[in-house]
Amino acid sequence: MNLQGRNIISIRDFTRAELDFMLSTADKMENLAKRGSDILKAKIMATLFFEPSTRTKLSFETAMYRLGGMNIGFSEPGVASIQKGENLSDTVRVVENYSDVLVIRHPMEGASRLASEFANIPVINAGSGSEEHPTQAILDIYTMKREFGSVDGLKVAMIGDLRYGRTVHSLTYALSLYSGVKLYLVSPDILKMRNEVLDDIGRMIDIEEGRQLKEIINKVDVIYMTRIQKERFADPAEYESVKGSYRLSKTDLEEARKDAIVMHPLPRIDEIDANVDSTIHARYFKQVWYGLLVRMGLLTLVLGSVP
Repeated sequence: MNLQGRNIISIRDFTRAELDFMLSTADKMENLAKRGSDILKAKIMATLFFEPSTRTKLSFETAMYRLGGMNIGFSEPGVASIQKGENLSDTVRVVENYSDVLVIRHPMEGASRLASEFANIPVINAGSGSEEHPTQAILDIYTMKREFGSVDGLKVAMIGDLRYGRTVHSLTYALSLYSGVKLYLVSPDILKMRNEVLDDIGRMIDIEEGRQLKEIINKVDVIYMTRIQKERFADPAEYESVKGSYRLSKTDLEEARKDAIVMHPLPRIDEIDANVDSTIHARYFKQVWYGLLVRMGLLTLVLGSVP
């Protein structure tokens, strides 16, 4: 299977076979991540981050460096010509002359797809507004596969901000590609999963919606907690009405299955107690490692350098 030159904008652009191929490529990256490699020597990645980022940006940069490549870019639009009024298409047309792949994070939905229409090199969506975050979804699926051996048949609970959380939108689309998966959606009414997402995947996956984590915690294999994102709310009063709605503690996990895992795209605020970190269920820091492997794999795939 050849994904050289492909954009990674949305999970919906890929088949299950292609997604599984990405996961198998990530497996090949583990030794390379530990000892380093030069398979992307002389390749340059440009990271255009119009929103703040810690994990995603560092993960992509580390992935490129571990493979022998180089990175250029910015992490705040204030340091780029955007500050002078340059539009996104012009920024893309300029930066592609300096690089072999573009990684873009932007507060506007659809920005990465727009960028891909102007770029002549692969574009990777590192988060577009509250729409999608495909590489996070791929690393989440990879985490589940590594921990359980297979994604098929898993019961997954998504907790918290399902309306504005771009990670859960992408992950929902990804899970719908697998068979026998059941999805439990737990959120306040004003943060329920978007109707267009439910309409898209409702015929492909079994979905149950609710408001109480305690009612389903003993049924699921994966507890996927999310942060309620203050920055996505137009109305501060709306945020105040739902902040702190869910908080997972070590006591709560006494009701969970012994092999259940707790995941989180990070950063967390107060939705997972620190006392959960030491339990056998916590996987959110292991996700970070898996994310490095996935992004190394994706870079080798789109640049045509798979070992």
